[in-house]
Amino acid sequence: MPLINLPDFAGDLLAEFAGRRTERVDTPIIQPAEPFLDMAGEDLRRRIFMTESETGASLCLRPEFTIPVCLRHIETATGTPKRYSYLGEIFRQRREGGNEFYQAGIEDLGDRDIAGADARLIGDAIGILNRLVPGKSLSVTLGDQAVFEAVVQALGLPSGWQKRLIHAFGNMTHLKTLLARLASPQPVTGLDPHVLDFLTRGDEQGLVTHIDSTMKATGYSTNASRSPLEIARRLREKLVLSETHLDDGAFGVLEEFLSLSLPLADASSALAGFADSAGLKLGNALERFDARVAALAKAGVDASEIEYRAAFGRPLDYYTGLVYEVTLEGSPAVLAGGGRFDRLLTLLGAKDHIPAVGFALWLDRIETARAA
Repeated sequence: MPLINLPDFAGDLLAEFAGRRTERVDTPIIQPAEPFLDMAGEDLRRRIFMTESETGASLCLRPEFTIPVCLRHIETATGTPKRYSYLGEIFRQRREGGNEFYQAGIEDLGDRDIAGADARLIGDAIGILNRLVPGKSLSVTLGDQAVFEAVVQALGLPSGWQKRLIHAFGNMTHLKTLLARLASPQPVTGLDPHVLDFLTRGDEQGLVTHIDSTMKATGYSTNASRSPLEIARRLREKLVLSETHLDDGAFGVLEEFLSLSLPLADASSALAGFADSAGLKLGNALERFDARVAALAKAGVDASEIEYRAAFGRPLDYYTGLVYEVTLEGSPAVLAGGGRFDRLLTLLGAKDHIPAVGFALWLDRIETARAA
């Protein structure tokens, strides 16, 4: 079915996709809602247009292409590596602009050369935009969630706090709120005295028995909720998290890391210096970071023209490493954005681990930039 109301540069865009040896795919507009609700993140979840089937299954209008393309890849049992491109409508509520608009992009699945694939996709986004918006200076911002995860893990925080901080990566307002709570812990209030006594003494079995008897006495079905053991462990984790205190030294280390902002060409040495001065072992995360910078140079992408910001992330929960956005210099409007999502295909049901990286192009914003 021909697409209507496409921008006039659609032909150039499709030629770019073909020239970059991608296979163009389409996916249904009506999608199962569960993968987006579980894996896309709060920012996208609250903007999805939901509906349901006659059998009560939760459905939604396609809010983005990455998850549908990955599902299609799994369903068709296509081998990897595989480079897909797409061009079609997506539907989601936006603060500015229409709720139905075109998006295009590339998803690169299964390439085991992680650094090379990252560099290729960054180069693809820059190259395509240089053709679509000629004569304009582009601004590229890059972050790395894996480096942030390595810093948080090296500080030795409880796993629950690590998950919270990693989940907040890229949202500085939320991240600062969590760090403030770590600096000044707030005690858990409202707990039953018996529950608090079991938790304080570390008597998990006693707590499980108490919860089980309470649930039976109140007629609360364990089939409709968490088991007594799950509830006990969640309460224990809540207490541990509330008592965790980030000392001034560790707090300063996190603040120093999140303040890093410099040309990507200088970022490897800056991160190594930061790790050494803080006494942190970041291991593979820095090795992968350095390999990506080297791969960009090999691909002809000038790393001095890319800004690395340690606190930079994107509002989608499935990213695992590289994240980046491209704008026009001096403009906040994102023309292209993407990153690495190595865990997504496994979570969606792939039998084997499939590394993946991709980016999306916002066609209405590109059209506005061209008109300007």
